[in-house]
Amino acid sequence: MEKRFIYIAQLVSIFVLSAGCFMVLRPFLAASLLGVVVCVSTWPLYLWLLKKLKGRQNLAAFVMTLSLVLVLILPLALVAYSLADDVTATYNWIRQAVDAGMPAPPAWLKGLPVIGESISNYWQLLATNHTELVALEKRLLEPVKNFLLAAGILLGQGVMQMSLAVFVSFFLYRNGEALLHFLNMAMNRVIGSRTTKVLEIINNTMRGVMHGLLGTALAQGLVATAGFIIAGVPAAMLLGLATSFLSLIPVGPPIIWTGAVAWLLYQGSVGWAIFMGLWGFFLISGVDNVLKPLIISRNSNLPFILILFGVMGGVLAFGFVGIFIGPTLLAIGFSLTQEWAA
Repeated sequence: MEKRFIYIAQLVSIFVLSAGCFMVLRPFLAASLLGVVVCVSTWPLYLWLLKKLKGRQNLAAFVMTLSLVLVLILPLALVAYSLADDVTATYNWIRQAVDAGMPAPPAWLKGLPVIGESISNYWQLLATNHTELVALEKRLLEPVKNFLLAAGILLGQGVMQMSLAVFVSFFLYRNGEALLHFLNMAMNRVIGSRTTKVLEIINNTMRGVMHGLLGTALAQGLVATAGFIIAGVPAAMLLGLATSFLSLIPVGPPIIWTGAVAWLLYQGSVGWAIFMGLWGFFLISGVDNVLKPLIISRNSNLPFILILFGVMGGVLAFGFVGIFIGPTLLAIGFSLTQEWAA
């Protein structure tokens, strides 16, 4: 009886201790998970750098961390700052335009097939009826402004979380070999001889998902920037950078290139607007439909629907960094389930 009581007391103590540790570490959970994903994905690069630096772990970890700051945090901070600033400036410009009244619709608008005449008539109504124009502004602009500002706040939180993740990654790089040894020992006691295979699946899946997400983001950003430059869209570099980050969200890039199409139409550049629409549909969005599944499928047969759920659910669960964590966790779970079923 006494031994049973001691056993129960030990279990309760372990549970209470684990719950307390989880509560303490919970604010840092998302950043720590992202740090693990980033370190696993870039571990071969760290080993190459460590060899070049003759085994100086602190220096190699510092160089890797500094590289992450330049590649991830700095561009994200630039996008967040520019988005917040541009949203306010654009909103104020639209308010001033509404107060001044809309100009008459351009002549070419009525010539558009199917929808041209309807749009032209509605534009004419807005140009001659200020009350209708103000009502449209209230219906559309306020929700759009709130959405974009919320997106800017989310990006700002993402900058903070990714900064913490990069800070964590320094220690993961520096102590990575000791952590791997400990992880191998712990998993050997739990699952035995399957440890090596399970760790290989987790490793390959993490790298496949991260390389797919980041590789697609880079490719879409470059393609989008080229299209914006060719079409004469202002701030092409910044819009290309925004496309890169929004490509992590399945419906992100069309928000940017359709906005460019609308701007070109407003300027009267119908030909360039058509070019931008075709470039965005077939090239910018086409990269996402072809390149991402191709890269991810090299290491994991993850269905597209799980990528979509992983991104959306990850954002809801972890904030901006959930874009990376969500698909990775689902991919690992899916791959381990396949291995177990086999």
